[in-house]
Amino acid sequence: MAQFNQTISVDCVIFGFDGEQLNVLLVDRTLTKEGQEIFSDLTLTGNHIYEDEELDNAAARILFDLTGVKDIYLEQFGVFASPERLNHPNDRQWLLANGRNPDSRIVSVAYFSLIATKEITLEWKGRNVKWYPVNSVGTLAFDHNQILSKALAALRNKLRSAPIGFALLPEKFTLSQLQKIYEIILGTELDKRNFRKKIARMKYLIPLNEKQKGVAHKPAQLYVFDRDIYEKSKTEMFDFSI
Repeated sequence: MAQFNQTISVDCVIFGFDGEQLNVLLVDRTLTKEGQEIFSDLTLTGNHIYEDEELDNAAARILFDLTGVKDIYLEQFGVFASPERLNHPNDRQWLLANGRNPDSRIVSVAYFSLIATKEITLEWKGRNVKWYPVNSVGTLAFDHNQILSKALAALRNKLRSAPIGFALLPEKFTLSQLQKIYEIILGTELDKRNFRKKIARMKYLIPLNEKQKGVAHKPAQLYVFDRDIYEKSKTEMFDFSI
């Protein structure tokens, strides 16, 4: 059986969109001693890699363990290797309680992932996992606030140059839902007419002969993202700078 590498880990910043806000998946970390809670806080999702495992495979494994979903959008965006990233007293206690050496140096390779939260069911793996609004996340364990901040910056940059926002939407979506994704992630309000002019150039955005159902307002037309068409045309200039 493969052993964990004790010095290299993968941390995944899993972003989800619930139709209203951008969320991040966080994991409960509670340390108890003799039945008494010492502390409780939150971490990003992550784990050490196996000795015989590629980094990308490790990230996919972590996501599958928590969500049960395969083939999720993943992008590596940074490496975090500060010698002081494990120095907080809570982190040292946690490592010691789990038989780890808090003085050892651990290098973490970070990925961000995009998921439509309404289309998955989180799986219980011994620790609570829950979606939290990105803009109200408090203090996280280790250096995970720094990792989350870098992931947001990487997500915004990527969104301007590639159509990755579709990964946060259900299979069938409206143009208003798509625009909301861009506005929330980029933190700005976009002009509806200009936005639709830009997305009209996306050959891989396919209109359906279907409309929304069960809505109080006038039903909007539904669209799908065609990945095959995108793969054939992705060399074309994509610019969503604002």
